[in-house]
Amino acid sequence: MGRTSGSALVANEKSCAEQLARFFPQASAVRVPVQVTSPRGGATNLREATIVEFSSGRHAIFLSTLPLEFGDRVRLEARPQGFQAEATVDAVQYHEGRKAVAVRFLQGSCDWVMKRP
Repeated sequence: MGRTSGSALVANEKSCAEQLARFFPQASAVRVPVQVTSPRGGATNLREATIVEFSSGRHAIFLSTLPLEFGDRVRLEARPQGFQAEATVDAVQYHEGRKAVAVRFLQGSCDWVMKRP
């Protein structure tokens, strides 16, 4: 009996990105592979490949290991298509050692990030 209730609890837990997405009600579940680049001054750029898990026309939410904070500027590039968008970090959610990041697109609506799985 304890085993069943434990499994139900795990099944009902929301992912880190899903928890952050609740603050962005227009965001829908998507799976868009991207390269995230964070300029750090001079010639230094931090990069990582990740998946946009939730998006609206104006926001994207993804898991990240980069040292991103509110207000940081980033560039998202769709892989392999090469579409690019500049954005700023609007929110960060930490949960169980993971970090979800919500970014707002600087040029307004960004259609390529709205692809559904």
